[in-house]
Amino acid sequence: MTEMVCVGAIAGAYGVNGDVRLKSFTAEADAIADYAPLSTEDGKTEFTVTLIGATKNGIVARLSGVATKEQADALKGEKLYAARDKLPSLPEDEYYYADLVGVEVRDTGGTVLGRVQSVQNHGATDLLEIAGPDLETTVLLPFTVASVPTVDLEAGRIIADPPEGLF
Repeated sequence: MTEMVCVGAIAGAYGVNGDVRLKSFTAEADAIADYAPLSTEDGKTEFTVTLIGATKNGIVARLSGVATKEQADALKGEKLYAARDKLPSLPEDEYYYADLVGVEVRDTGGTVLGRVQSVQNHGATDLLEIAGPDLETTVLLPFTVASVPTVDLEAGRIIADPPEGLF
């Protein structure tokens, strides 16, 4: 498991006083402030977060140390990370995306299919992007109970029953 988990990203400046638009990757958008201080990917900068309001496709926030529109603009695209231990524990059969990345995937017969490269969601369902030495390109496996009956993070293994012809 990783120490830091990406919980959001800065979408740009909001107004002229250094406020920013945030994209929150948390289940409840405004919960992003609960995990502060948030840091940049390199860990060199930390921010406290004060929520100001909502905007289309995001939330408006004030970040410590950001006082001008120019400073806010310079942070556009920056991902924000929280310490893993600040995140709430999840019920059984729910997982943080970060915990799935890198986990080995095997089929129900025990054959190694590859490793989870990323977890994506384009609206319908979560998809595990699987990369492996025997694959020409990555494969997107639906992250459903039918296609992924077993996730054992302690053993570092996912058992998949992929749709016919996917691999």
